[in-house]
Amino acid sequence: MARSTIAYFRWAFLVTVVGLLLTAWLGWTWTGTLAGTLTFLMIGAVLAVLEISLSFDNAIVNANKLKYMTPKWQHRFLTWGILIAVFGMRIIFPLAVVVVAAGISPWAAVKLAATEPHAYAQIMEGAHVSIAAFGGAFLMMVALTYFIDEGKEVDWIGALECQLRRCAPIRGMQFSTVLVLLLIFASLLDEAHRSEFLYAGLFGLVVFTLVEILGQVLDKREQAKAIGAGGGLGAFLYLEVLDASFSFDGVIGAFALTHNLFLIAIGLGIGAMYVRSMTIMLVEKKTLAQFRYLEHGAFYSIFALSVIMFAQSIYEIPELITGLIGAGLILLALWSSMRWNRRHGHEGVAGFE
Repeated sequence: MARSTIAYFRWAFLVTVVGLLLTAWLGWTWTGTLAGTLTFLMIGAVLAVLEISLSFDNAIVNANKLKYMTPKWQHRFLTWGILIAVFGMRIIFPLAVVVVAAGISPWAAVKLAATEPHAYAQIMEGAHVSIAAFGGAFLMMVALTYFIDEGKEVDWIGALECQLRRCAPIRGMQFSTVLVLLLIFASLLDEAHRSEFLYAGLFGLVVFTLVEILGQVLDKREQAKAIGAGGGLGAFLYLEVLDASFSFDGVIGAFALTHNLFLIAIGLGIGAMYVRSMTIMLVEKKTLAQFRYLEHGAFYSIFALSVIMFAQSIYEIPELITGLIGAGLILLALWSSMRWNRRHGHEGVAGFE
């Protein structure tokens, strides 16, 4: 018997309750006042919504990759993967940035986050150019690899996507596009940040390439051992790096609301649980198959996010704008899919019953 949509979000609802209770306790411990506690609760809730709005396209891409993974690795990604996403990217990643940028020990970074949150936030903001370049380059490669593909059969914006598909035989088309955009944005930066931006962007390209190569090698080994038809450890690593790139924007944006690392971790962790629930629902209900352009909307959203991350190294762009652009593209793709279903007599809305 198929599960209802609400059933997929039971764990997310439970984590929300626990997370908000922890947020209230943190607010009371930190401020000792009711007003401070309520402020912490409000910020925690806003951070969760921010994470969901920025990561819905992440859920769609995860679902697209998961459907090709073996059941064993699907389960591992949805259990271990969420732990890595919540604790690794929402807690360890910000600490690691401060450790590298400030040249201090991990324990000193934890103490700095707990006792001097403003100084901690300043270090994070100082590393923003590198983070934006790395995440933007990686995500842009993800989007372009989807569109510049000879095997892609369904087009949403035909005039554009047909041309991109024709570019697939040209070697290094994706890399060349990203490099040109990196050079354009780097030329707009001041000299002090230009090399930092280019270095981080190139590192993003290298990491994408290494993850792709490692994924193919590991999945071929699993096939040789008859463990499964691909979609194993390599795909798992790809999704983890992808989640890391998506989380950059949310983590950095969260510092605009609060400098408290622990509050950020709780708020974004709640949002990450909803992303996990959406991923499971999309896979089990086969929603991507029922809405033929939904996946396209997600990858257009990823490309838009990558350009925004590049632009954020120069201009301050509110996360609300980023979230609205991503959500708008996905909703437009959903609407186009429903129109196509009605026109061709397909029942596409079953995925949300």
